[in-house]
Amino acid sequence: MTTLLRKEVLRFWKVSFQTVAAPVLTAILYLLIFSHVLDEHVRVHGVPYAAFLIPGLVMMSVLQNAFANSSSSLIQSKVTGSIVFVLLPPISYVEFFFAFVGAAVLRGLVVGLGVFAATAIFAPLSFAAPLWILVFAVLGGGIMGALGVIGGIWADKFDQLAGFQNFLIMPLTMLSGVFYSIASLPPFWQQVSHFNPVFYIIDGFRFGFFGVSDAAPELSVTVVAACFVVVTAVALAFLRSGYKLRN
Repeated sequence: MTTLLRKEVLRFWKVSFQTVAAPVLTAILYLLIFSHVLDEHVRVHGVPYAAFLIPGLVMMSVLQNAFANSSSSLIQSKVTGSIVFVLLPPISYVEFFFAFVGAAVLRGLVVGLGVFAATAIFAPLSFAAPLWILVFAVLGGGIMGALGVIGGIWADKFDQLAGFQNFLIMPLTMLSGVFYSIASLPPFWQQVSHFNPVFYIIDGFRFGFFGVSDAAPELSVTVVAACFVVVTAVALAFLRSGYKLRN
């Protein structure tokens, strides 16, 4: 498992200009554009808008890059036929899963740290509950890494994987409260937002910085942990059955 994990880590690290630096630049552009327009006019839970936005951008980067790492690795291996070299060694499906998800979480955390380091100079941030920050970052990355495994197994070509990302992952992340508090939404859309599991990841992660949130952090961590268990079970079931890998 450690060899496969090392392979997956080296895979994204060797092109870090694309896999790490590019997402950091994108997050900086989001911050510069939105904070320039809204920072002087908007405060959320008493927090300046630029400071409120930074944790959301950090977590969005963690989630999107964790998904991209595991999903792109699997679909690329399937399309090129090199997946056989991963399946032939005596590696259990559990080890396979944790190698891919572990590398995905690591990439997400590396990008998240890069985004935080690059954006923290734009607004003062506090650390009200550092442990919550770590818990939600790891669990969020784990969920998206596992979803990446599911998407990479399910997709037969890059177009299908792009559809999985554009119609599932992107809406879940963009409509999760990255750029706003759901308290500012009409009541109906507030209720809808509570059915989005990514909302709890973003909200709980932001609580770790400011000590305020739209949902109780205990509820958020329960929902996020439950989602991690569910997507892990689905991914392991796919791997155990050999669906679209061995069959």
